[in-house]
Amino acid sequence: MEDKKLAPESTPSFSRRDFVSAALGASLMTMVPPGVRSGAWAAGSDAPEKKEVRIGFIPLTDCASVVMAAVNKFDEKYGIKIIPTKEASWASVRDKLVNGELDCAHVLYGLIYGVQLGVGGPKKDMSVLMNLNHNGQAITLSNQLKDKGAVDGSALAKLIGKKEKEYTFAQTFPTGTHAMWLYYWLAAQGINPLKDVKTITVPPPQMVANMRVGNMDGYCVGEPWNNRAIIDNIGFTAVTTQDIWVDHPEKVLGTTAEWVQKNPNTARAVVAAILDAGKWIDASIANKQKTAETIAQKAFVNTDTEVIVARMLGRYQNGLGKSWDDKNHMKFFNDGLVNFPYLSDGMWFMTQHKRWGLLKSHPDYLAVARQVNRIDVYKQGAAAAGVALPKNDMRSSKLIDGIVWDGKDPARYADGFKVKA
Repeated sequence: MEDKKLAPESTPSFSRRDFVSAALGASLMTMVPPGVRSGAWAAGSDAPEKKEVRIGFIPLTDCASVVMAAVNKFDEKYGIKIIPTKEASWASVRDKLVNGELDCAHVLYGLIYGVQLGVGGPKKDMSVLMNLNHNGQAITLSNQLKDKGAVDGSALAKLIGKKEKEYTFAQTFPTGTHAMWLYYWLAAQGINPLKDVKTITVPPPQMVANMRVGNMDGYCVGEPWNNRAIIDNIGFTAVTTQDIWVDHPEKVLGTTAEWVQKNPNTARAVVAAILDAGKWIDASIANKQKTAETIAQKAFVNTDTEVIVARMLGRYQNGLGKSWDDKNHMKFFNDGLVNFPYLSDGMWFMTQHKRWGLLKSHPDYLAVARQVNRIDVYKQGAAAAGVALPKNDMRSSKLIDGIVWDGKDPARYADGFKVKA
């Protein structure tokens, strides 16, 4: 497919200079001094409808801002108490969101859209309140593949092309981010993920154990389960997801549309508290170290601090002898660039669901994204937390195959890939 270039005059610019104050057009609460503002949240029309908010999470490094919002008590400033709730699988997160056992969740972007559109589970109107992080996932291949010389995409494609055996790759949820990164990367190598290999679903914390016993040849998952495979000497990092798409959207704060309708003040308070937490995590190496020590505990990710902290700091080694500092490592705030729920991000996941046959027809991409991505709630939370907003609800990126995504013609984009269902 030809590289779709943006006309220069239409290319959105997202430098920090182009950010504007979140106070513009937002809540008047930003005009109140912070000390007074905290008290105002606890009384009157701004009072949260729910004081305790159960937020589900999966044991992954990118649950950090949810956990630290509770542990560091950023939530108290906004009149709520966040209760992080550890879950076993993304299917469990989906079910508990839909039936109301969880108020919100640290959740895969594409899972929310899958439920919204009735693919990958029950159909229910859903909401994305904010992005939680960019970057920080990877595709791990087994040492058995390394022994056969398949240490990168082109070598893997040659090996699979020999058809000596059926190779199996794991992702974490059929409509989720990891499935889409895995499929996108394989397809960029000329490998059809639905025809040339077998794909299976495995919960993130179980990836390493399943590869150890030979259940799959590769997997895509969030950290720390890629670095864990290297340290345990069972696999290596073939590609990071930031190599597939720099500053890609990853986990979101997701909930049901019904919950937001019933609890608009609580939704705003949760967004503000998690923004504060993400800002704190990204502020210093010391804060990232403290975060890694906290989420490494059994109640959260349940692994060694060292396994988590290296890639949180961008200190990568791939298990093949290469080490590097990656400036595009996992970010939780990055001066507010991370957290805005861009409409184009939500639309991208729908284009990939269509590409791989999960959606049988084109949805109204922009209309669905406007319904799901609650930019209005995010802006209110950002105003309370004093976080700047971008000028544009869309953004533009070039992915690993050279194709530009800008959200302007999603149907053409979805149908334009050479490798698809």
